[in-house]
Amino acid sequence: MTNPTVGQKSLVVVGATGMVGGYALRYALDNSDVKNVTSIGRQKLGISHPKLKEVLHQDFADCSALTGVLSGQDAAVYCLGAYTGSVSDAELHAITTDYTIEFARVLHKSSPNAAFSFLSGNGADQTGRSRIAFARYKGEAEKGLIAAGFPRIFLFRPAYIYPVQPRKEPNFSYRLLRVAYPVFRVLFPNQVIRADDLAWAMVNVVVGHTEKGQEFVAGDLVLENRDIRALVKSRVVTQRHNK
Repeated sequence: MTNPTVGQKSLVVVGATGMVGGYALRYALDNSDVKNVTSIGRQKLGISHPKLKEVLHQDFADCSALTGVLSGQDAAVYCLGAYTGSVSDAELHAITTDYTIEFARVLHKSSPNAAFSFLSGNGADQTGRSRIAFARYKGEAEKGLIAAGFPRIFLFRPAYIYPVQPRKEPNFSYRLLRVAYPVFRVLFPNQVIRADDLAWAMVNVVVGHTEKGQEFVAGDLVLENRDIRALVKSRVVTQRHNK
């Protein structure tokens, strides 16, 4: 295990048993700029790592018990969520909006200077006028995060997230999109993003720099699918130059 050096970050990953959260956890653990990672979720990860601390928490409607765990954190990567149709509308609102805002409340109280990277969604509507419940709920969550007072918030709004690894798709639409992905990514590149690329970007922004070493300024930043792809492209270009 490498000894922590000045400038290394303490990160929290929420939802690491999910598709994007799982990749985010891996990138955080592998990142030399991260000294330790706290994973918070309902299920055990089934992995061990010198940097990793795992915390099981069942009731995200009340995160008060996490106050001590969240103290002294530099950033959070929040990937907890649910698919439309997989739960009731009331549960979808609770998971998408209420849980996010409650977690943010406790994190900001414990670590007011932490950065926050949030897995939102394409079409997230902060006005609340969208006919799509998912869009309204994600928009409401975004507003709650902005109101929480974090110095840096990154709101990621991916379109279709390609799973990369085979999985049981949540519904017919996702099964269809997975089959059509090879063509879709060529015809509509700004409407798709790989799960691993999305996770890398979510971790990278809260670590505090791009691959070019540029610092992200304070404030709120919305990253649409094309913006996320641009971050990933900059990573690929830098890796090629470094070879």
